[in-house]
Amino acid sequence: MAEPNKEILHIRLHVYDSEIDVTINREDEEYYRAAAKLVTDRYNAYSQAYKGRKSDHVIAMMTLVDVALLYQKERSHNDTSPYDNILKRLTAEIEGALEEKG
Repeated sequence: MAEPNKEILHIRLHVYDSEIDVTINREDEEYYRAAAKLVTDRYNAYSQAYKGRKSDHVIAMMTLVDVALLYQKERSHNDTSPYDNILKRLTAEIEGALEEKG
């Protein structure tokens, strides 16, 4: 009999008014639960503000854009390419100076 993979976990997430069964890596459980809470909280905020004036689909899309915006802002804070470019330029200058002396 095959040994079950202890790194895989089956959980049920509550997202707004739905229960979602997911299979995840055990180390990611905290992130999945936090993500489900974030989506639920944001959906609740939009639903409270727009229920009856916007469809559930539009409220879901507004929630999706809101969460994606948070992701994009965070992603831009973690962009290391400007630092990589500066380090490459400095490294090239240092190597050039060392070659001139050598």
